[in-house]
Amino acid sequence: MTEPCVKGIHIISERCFDMSDYTEKYISSHLFLKREEGFEHAPFDREIACYESICSGNIELVKVFATPLCSEGYGILSKDPLRNLKYHFAISAALIARFCINSGMTLEEAYNLSDIYIMKSDECRTEAEVHAVHQEMIEGYTRHMRRVRNSGIYSKQIVRALDYISDHLHGKIMIEDAAAYLKISPAYLSRLFKSETGIAFSNYVSKTKAEEAANLLTFSEYTDSEISNLLGFSSQSYFIKIFKKYLGVTPKEYKKRYKFPDFSKENQ
Repeated sequence: MTEPCVKGIHIISERCFDMSDYTEKYISSHLFLKREEGFEHAPFDREIACYESICSGNIELVKVFATPLCSEGYGILSKDPLRNLKYHFAISAALIARFCINSGMTLEEAYNLSDIYIMKSDECRTEAEVHAVHQEMIEGYTRHMRRVRNSGIYSKQIVRALDYISDHLHGKIMIEDAAAYLKISPAYLSRLFKSETGIAFSNYVSKTKAEEAANLLTFSEYTDSEISNLLGFSSQSYFIKIFKKYLGVTPKEYKKRYKFPDFSKENQ
């Protein structure tokens, strides 16, 4: 059976699903062809980045890349708007499932999730309901992939601790709060966390926030100060200090070096 073809992504070989090496050369080549051909469909690079962020379990980066179904660049599969939306939903579910399988999710889990979400979308009676289920599906797969990536490395308690950190990146994360969530003592969590991850809880939190800030600097239009506030840093100066500690340069320098270009604006 021929794999589905989505505007902006033509699934023609297994290579399209092997996204472990998200190389600059690969993206640059596609963007060059896109310019040459006057490509008008949904940007390939943004779609791939969205699937990659789902597979990495990075919920915040998913929010940066995810676009609503049937926004600019999507094809028309039905004259009926609601049916058209559901068709695109089914294609999206199939692609996400396959990317997640390629990144370690079991076939059974991936396809079960896909079936569940497609059935939920089929029961929707309005376009708004379909969009809501689509968002639920994206976040659901992302959280599952985060657990898949951590489950083979850490104990269940540390996996849950890592989930807690990821879910609270926008605020102040205290080990006492994480321990209360896990129903264990802060001292025990501190010892267990350092033993399994090789890094202290507080340092891991700072490192994760710095890495998340780097993603936002690269792929979003947020300013340095907005990112600092978004990730719950106590001050701009502290944000810069932590960022430089883990990334080696200031946020401004990092953005200058690695900012992902917005080609949609260039073509306007």
